[in-house]
Amino acid sequence: MEEKQKLTGKAKLSYALGAVGKDMVYMLSASYVLYYFQDLLGVSAIAMGVILMAARVFDAFNDPIMGVIVAKTRTRWGKFRPWLLIGTLTNAVVLFLMFAAPPKMDAAGLVTYAAVTYILWGVTYTMMDIPYWSMIPAFTEGGKERESLTTLARTSAGVGSAIITVVTMMLVPALGRAFAPADAGAKMIEIVGFKYFSLLVAVLFVIFTILTCVNIKERSTAEMETVSVGQMFRALVQNDQAMTVTVTIVLINTAIYITSNLVIYFFKYDFGTTNWNGAYVLFNMFGGAIQVLSMMLFYPLLRRKFSSLQIFYICLAMAMAGYAVLLILAFTNMSVVYLLFIPGFFIFAANGMLTVITTVFLANTVDYGELKNHRRDESVIFSMQTFVVKLASGVAALAASICLSLNHLQSGTEVSEADKLVDWSINVSQASKAGLRMTMTVIPILGLAVAYFWFKKRYTLNDEAVARIAQEVSALHREENA
Repeated sequence: MEEKQKLTGKAKLSYALGAVGKDMVYMLSASYVLYYFQDLLGVSAIAMGVILMAARVFDAFNDPIMGVIVAKTRTRWGKFRPWLLIGTLTNAVVLFLMFAAPPKMDAAGLVTYAAVTYILWGVTYTMMDIPYWSMIPAFTEGGKERESLTTLARTSAGVGSAIITVVTMMLVPALGRAFAPADAGAKMIEIVGFKYFSLLVAVLFVIFTILTCVNIKERSTAEMETVSVGQMFRALVQNDQAMTVTVTIVLINTAIYITSNLVIYFFKYDFGTTNWNGAYVLFNMFGGAIQVLSMMLFYPLLRRKFSSLQIFYICLAMAMAGYAVLLILAFTNMSVVYLLFIPGFFIFAANGMLTVITTVFLANTVDYGELKNHRRDESVIFSMQTFVVKLASGVAALAASICLSLNHLQSGTEVSEADKLVDWSINVSQASKAGLRMTMTVIPILGLAVAYFWFKKRYTLNDEAVARIAQEVSALHREENA
């Protein structure tokens, strides 16, 4: 095995750009595909919930298989970069098609269109996401070096997510007005806007990934024994720490995604203003900035004084406190968006740091699994990350869809110029608003509480254990190459 050398600044920057593009695409799908098909195109909320959840069930079989395929790949360009590029190109095309649904298609046709494009989006996203994250253990020896690269990648991914959070509902109306017919109503402007915004995101995604593939040079890693799917699942079950982290990621991300799916409905149907979009954009600008700062500034500062485990528990407490404050404010019927910055700070800051910490935890389980199972299953482990994150988005979307259906939250299908001045909240009952508020706050609090107790009972890889395991793995590699 050839000796690993430190990545250059150019390589790190290119890898970071890949994360920016990748999570721009993911956040656009995770946060807006339900709103696009359900609220703008009129697809049944329950139908969308079933589609989004069914796609995740399909991923249960597709994602681990993709991990094995990556592990078996041998080309002159390496095993990661070919799939990274192929997955990006196909996913970019599918992303555009998903947000370019013919608005005049009948109900059955729209359901079919949504199902096909969303499942294809999940498959192609997996093709590039698994090799991207699998590079981390392959390029680092563990400990601080791995944590540094992981932090960079997750921070960059957070930047990509924050960009979408901030600019989507700024650029969608602008692009819609630029390309939609002059007499188009508000919903048609949004429909057209999403089409061209998704095209812009897809193009940036491809450019950033090409830079990653060109400037990241794969190096030799510990040989990975190729296994069958059955053997792979048994290996994952045997890696109790990997399973602990993946379940925790599902619980945390489900809580976060429920809110991210419903917050646009909160502003549109509950906040109570004709300028709901402006308030929504302002809130997202604040939240996106806090999320980036939490990864670039708050986490490194806390890391100087606290262990990763301590920061993890601090973040869970912050998020739960933020949701509790949000619930209280929502029931005061206030209409000042700046008050929402208080809970938003705690929720967005916690989310930003948690995305970094949980990925560090998952990367640490690779070395642990190698010692325990005598096989370095980096692609297998990180295929689970891809699956569980998408599983969380599917569960969250299903929960959000049930909430929307039970509370009758959906704009009419008519498209008129008058839509631009509609205060949608005036036609929504207080019971429906209460249901929306409870779903986007109480359920996330419960999910985060379960994550706390599950993780605290089962996770054992503290900083000292990680350092010890990294030394043992390095010694094992030296013996193999002696």
